[in-house]
Amino acid sequence: MIVILKNGISESEKENVKSVLREKGFIVKEIVGASETVLGAVGNAHVDPRSIEILDGVSSVVPISKPYKLASRELKKENTVVDVGPVRIGSNSIAVIAGPCAVESEDQMMRIAEKVREAGAVILRGGAFKPRTSPYSFQGLGIKGLEYLKKAGDAFGMPITSEVVSPKDVEVMKDYVDMFQIGARNMQNFELLKEVGKTGMPVLLKRGIAATIEEWLMAAEYIMASGSDKVVLCERGIRTYEKMTRNTLDCSAIPVIQKLTHLPVIGDPSHATGMRDLVSPMALALVAAGASGLMVEVHDTPEKALSDGPQSLYPEQFERLMRDIEALAPVVGKSVERVPRIIPNSIRDESAKKGESDGLVVAYQGERGAFSELASRQAFPTDIKVLPEKTFRDVFKAVSSGEAGYGVVPIENTLGGTLYENYDLLRTEENIEVVGEVTVRVIHNLIVNKGVKMEDIKHVYSHPQGLAQCKEFLSKKLPGATLHPFFDTAGAVSYIKENHLMDSAAIAGAPAAAYHDMDILQSGIETDAKNYTRFFVITRREKAKIYRSSIKINRFAISFSVADEPGSLFHVLEILNENHLNMKKLESRPILGKPWEYALIAEIEIEDEKKLPEILEKIKEHTVSFRLLGTYAAAH
Repeated sequence: MIVILKNGISESEKENVKSVLREKGFIVKEIVGASETVLGAVGNAHVDPRSIEILDGVSSVVPISKPYKLASRELKKENTVVDVGPVRIGSNSIAVIAGPCAVESEDQMMRIAEKVREAGAVILRGGAFKPRTSPYSFQGLGIKGLEYLKKAGDAFGMPITSEVVSPKDVEVMKDYVDMFQIGARNMQNFELLKEVGKTGMPVLLKRGIAATIEEWLMAAEYIMASGSDKVVLCERGIRTYEKMTRNTLDCSAIPVIQKLTHLPVIGDPSHATGMRDLVSPMALALVAAGASGLMVEVHDTPEKALSDGPQSLYPEQFERLMRDIEALAPVVGKSVERVPRIIPNSIRDESAKKGESDGLVVAYQGERGAFSELASRQAFPTDIKVLPEKTFRDVFKAVSSGEAGYGVVPIENTLGGTLYENYDLLRTEENIEVVGEVTVRVIHNLIVNKGVKMEDIKHVYSHPQGLAQCKEFLSKKLPGATLHPFFDTAGAVSYIKENHLMDSAAIAGAPAAAYHDMDILQSGIETDAKNYTRFFVITRREKAKIYRSSIKINRFAISFSVADEPGSLFHVLEILNENHLNMKKLESRPILGKPWEYALIAEIEIEDEKKLPEILEKIKEHTVSFRLLGTYAAAH
């Protein structure tokens, strides 16, 4: 049963309710939800609900109709997110687990781990104990295989998962793995489920080869009742009359499961199909169905694999699949889960190294000397190492993967307006948060190679906005010059420098001229002197508190959608009005893959950040989807 507690219940009252339930023989789980706190009471005990309802602090008692109690969405309405090391499964992202079916050697694991890691996998898999249909098939390397798997995981910064096949192996395996895997054949090995549950560690539970969804959830209940709430369900195909594939992949199980349980569910297209050519299309089908992740088998020489070679992808096939998943993810409103990357120290530029851990590395879009670099140095007054990237998406990737600790991206210009691409990236990259804001005065300069005079200039290069913002100067001073739009202001400076163009000029900031040792023919050539660009400082979720610790929060940004009915947006605005909150900005963005549906982005001032959690919960009640993009101190 579910015991719903009153708002404002004291700790002593709560403990008394728990104590009474335990005395009556129940297992008690406390669940703090968005709007209420409940106690889940499960077990074989029987009690009159009225005897619990009369206890101080109890609002009501509701029976759970499902046979699986702890796993039921009746008990917990919010989705459970399972943390496996730095990886989150069940959030609004897609976590990909990859590796060989079986651990064969240390060298094999190191080779494959490096390749799947570089392609984008975040958890490394490999079987050390292999339950095989034939007693004469390869049974795995045992403990030695676990040692190889863990060594590879540590080397490439990936948590590991491996299948446990016997209760007696649980104690030794827990020192090696970050997540236990229960295979299809052991889904109803209840003694094994109980032993794994007692560890409290994350558990990946595969669906049995002929199991119903209810039987699958009841297996999860065994694990949860034994002590672990960190259960990830895995659909891997079921046995049917069809013989053209190894199993029949039940994609419909994904949305069905999500209605029945709060536990995350992923898919295994490798075991489902049994054929390499079918793995990628079925992986994409699982993502489209709403899966929170995938488990994919990868082998660099599958023709020599000791187990399941025909269903293992080549590394290059896996890399293509990851690119396809990244393209599909925004359509279903998700991003691809990432963890910090381990990358050789190849120099990106003379200031920063890729993956460099010592020192503060800040990524931005553009080349050295760009206004974004100026904003980066303004946001971080101490010594920093900058990491220029070609696109805004690359900046987000650098921060998400750990190549850079922070990123600085423009969000709005007083003359050019909003940069919608960065708002869209913020909405889809769930592990990225806004933690700061910087405003930079944009002063444009006419920059040339040494010795070039005004009368020599026949061509002008700059970003389209740079050209537009200097339109008056160009029409008066250089009326005959050909204007060339360039991807970046500082990049335009670099271009005319590297090509020794003596009949050309670039429009950019003074730092670009200084970096390339070039001359400024004229400064302040923008038409409107009130030319400012506002930048967001972004970082990964786990670093957010570090950055915010030294600033006073006075603004927050949210993304949300509301029901398509009269007054739906008004209810959200009413909450802001009731709490005397000033909305500084409101934007509407189309939701990719959902024609004529829109997400709203709002930036809102707040005086007392302690009130923020309560305000956000109220807003959530009137939205269809909601995400806090970040909290920060306004720069103006």
